[in-house]
Amino acid sequence: MPRTTIAEVDSKRLVTVFGPRDQHLRRIRAALGVGVSARDESIHIEGDESAVAQAAEIFEQLDKIARERGSVEADDVTQLLAVAAGQEPALNRTPIEVQRAGRAVVPRTRGQAAYVDAIRDHDIVICSGPAGSGKTYLAVAMAVAALRSEHVHKLVLVRPAVEAGESLGFLPGDLQAKINPYLRPLLDALREMMDFDLLKRLTEQDVIEMIPLAYMRGRTLNNSFIILDEAQNTTVEQMKMFLTRLGMHSKMVISGDTTQIDLPPNRRSGLIDALKRLERVPGCATVTLGGSDIVRHPLVQRIVEAYNN
Repeated sequence: MPRTTIAEVDSKRLVTVFGPRDQHLRRIRAALGVGVSARDESIHIEGDESAVAQAAEIFEQLDKIARERGSVEADDVTQLLAVAAGQEPALNRTPIEVQRAGRAVVPRTRGQAAYVDAIRDHDIVICSGPAGSGKTYLAVAMAVAALRSEHVHKLVLVRPAVEAGESLGFLPGDLQAKINPYLRPLLDALREMMDFDLLKRLTEQDVIEMIPLAYMRGRTLNNSFIILDEAQNTTVEQMKMFLTRLGMHSKMVISGDTTQIDLPPNRRSGLIDALKRLERVPGCATVTLGGSDIVRHPLVQRIVEAYNN
């Protein structure tokens, strides 16, 4: 019976590759009909020749994901099994190199990979998608990678200060303290990709700037990577103002969820308007992520589906 061995798999990483309570391992065994065992930091596979080759390729890819990302999700196994079955082509998993040592961000779904490719290839990208689909996280990763490679000299992270049904106007503190709740998701993503001291230093040097949308008026941003998050809560006029801030050698990524608009009923979302207006404008790309791109807790995908029905 054909047999192969994948050697030099770190024992700690092996636990990640096999999954919680060997869930990933059991799925691969059942799907391909192979026997799999682990000894001496090696994976041993036996079965039919083609199945052994497929299983070896899957485990090698999962080990690569574990090295780059530190975790392996059920979606990763699903996608690799689909590739092995010839149901879809392999996903482009080119890592996004961020500032934190040993850390790389990798697209985990086909939609996410298309989003990242669009950012690489276009100066303006507009992305709509549900909660948990990686809109903000991947945009921040691409921005940090651009700063790291010195393709840009400044990151500008922007959100509209629109309240989700709650009043924040009486929060204590100065302007920065008041806008901090709006910018927190962007800051959380940055903290995963940069060491705290580096993030603090770049913020103090104004290399990284986090501001509310209203403070963008009148500016021209050259050599910058600019992200507008929660763009569904911009008006058409605000979106036009933001888009026209783009300077030379800069990129813009605009992201939002068109199902979570907090504008008054009589105001049209600037995100919805821009998706239609700029769909065929050269240099711009529009991307729509869906439920299959949600990579948070598995329950999030089911919650989104429940609210869409």
